[in-house]
Amino acid sequence: MRHLSKLVKLWAFLGIGITLGTVAFIFLFIFYEGASVISPSFILESPSGAILGTEGGIFPAIIGSLFFTGTAVAMSAPAAVAAAAYITFFCKNDRMKVVLHSVINTISGIPSIVLGLFAYSFLVKSLGLGRCILSSGTALAVMILPFIEIRAEKAFGELSEEMIRSSDALGCSRTYMFLKIALPSCKRELISAVILGGCYAMGATPPLIFTGAVAYASVPESIFEPAMALPMHLYLLVAQGATSMDTAYGTAFVMLALILILTIIARALGGFRK
Repeated sequence: MRHLSKLVKLWAFLGIGITLGTVAFIFLFIFYEGASVISPSFILESPSGAILGTEGGIFPAIIGSLFFTGTAVAMSAPAAVAAAAYITFFCKNDRMKVVLHSVINTISGIPSIVLGLFAYSFLVKSLGLGRCILSSGTALAVMILPFIEIRAEKAFGELSEEMIRSSDALGCSRTYMFLKIALPSCKRELISAVILGGCYAMGATPPLIFTGAVAYASVPESIFEPAMALPMHLYLLVAQGATSMDTAYGTAFVMLALILILTIIARALGGFRK
């Protein structure tokens, strides 16, 4: 039994080492390949030149990605948290919970390219919104809604049963308990879930292709206009081939760095209860 315990620990440490090593290798490889283009001007300037990626920088793509991500989070987070709260605190019908979980799981399994097709057909064409941040943000919002809901429901489910029973015993309504006890207690975990959902949206390309992302655009001023986005910009650079690969690696590194920073913030917030 002692040898088996040591073997399991060795296996666990080996798995952690391989995971961390793989992530470090990806970052170092991408940074090494794109180091020649990474500079303040690359981050703060707009793209220029006859061929995309040969001159200028990616600043509009960075701001555009933040617009796309912010729109998606603003649309999906309230609905996801509300759904998680209803399932956890207000729904008394077990069959209804099964149905809701089935719907959420089904949404999570929809390919992102299908969501992009939906946004293009319904929002861009049928409703006449055109290619804009709102159209893309809606597709991204549907994509990340289950991601946030599952984590929010887990956070609510980890609340102390004694706390909830004490609230009921004092005659507090479930609405009061949710607003005054559950939300403040789970605040960090909910913010963490929303940030991670934003990271998920920031790296998605298919929902943007025909709905709002473009090759060249200035910094957006509203959600009713198209914009550049880092994943779309990276896709176009790689599609061009060898002439833009250095810029592609530089763009990939900036995007990974943004996602890594946001993920670290999310994990730091989610790791502590107030």
